Amino acid sequence: MGSRIADYRARMTEPLILRLEEVWTDVAEICDGLTADQWITPTDCPGWSVFDNVAHMIGTERMLSGEQPSTSEAAADAPHVRNDIGRANEHWIAAYRGWDGQKLLDEFRGVTGRRLDALRSMSTAQWDAEGFTPEGPGPYRQFMAIRVFDCWYHDQDIREAIDLPGFLEGPVADLSLARIPPKGLGYIVGKKAGAPVGSTVVFAVEGSPEIVAAISVPPEGRAVLLDDVPADPSVRITTDRRTFARLAGGRWTGAHARERGVVRVEGDIALGDRIVDNMAFTI
Repeated sequence: MGSRIADYRARMTEPLILRLEEVWTDVAEICDGLTADQWITPTDCPGWSVFDNVAHMIGTERMLSGEQPSTSEAAADAPHVRNDIGRANEHWIAAYRGWDGQKLLDEFRGVTGRRLDALRSMSTAQWDAEGFTPEGPGPYRQFMAIRVFDCWYHDQDIREAIDLPGFLEGPVADLSLARIPPKGLGYIVGKKAGAPVGSTVVFAVEGSPEIVAAISVPPEGRAVLLDDVPADPSVRITTDRRTFARLAGGRWTGAHARERGVVRVEGDIALGDRIVDNMAFTI
């Protein structure tokens, strides 16, 4: 009996459940009351409107519940579709074509509510179980962290489209932004921007808390995330949370960020600009 109670408590305190609830609540709140024109407003997520972002989130959670889209009609050959995951996303979005925004939002609330119930019913062993994630094999907990990250990005896409920036601080934003340095910055600096051997790059992201990440390009191997921040890096890139996320997610170009005056490069300006211009790394 004692072990069952302990397991129940472990399930109820799984922090990712609360993070998902928080981000889904924010999506529902910012979409509540949108006009018909706002629902079809294009977003920075290539090819998708506000409506499409919400439909995508519904589809992914239905897929995780073992469901399949009800239609095979989709723009699978659209320029923004680059892989099998992208094609699957389009099938789910196509399944909601013809719905109005309020009906879609009701569906979103219903599907995410059922998913929260399902997640709360899982055992610790199920959260720890290895399986598929978009990043390769890993525990189910890793997959759900990716779901928080993905939903937060689409929350931000919607907010940008309806000119309501926000939700950039707090546990959901912290979790999402913290995933960017270990997952993307080495690849951006070493591979995409082609930083020379011996280079060190510091990213300083202003906000509460500030995010500081340093990348080094060693003589051999891939660029790596450093434990300590060098005092005199080759390049220092300073920006805010909003810009950092928009660049890393491929939503804004480096030129757009520079035009808005929301990114500052110090040191090797040419290398720094090349890094900023190649920040996109998400699928």
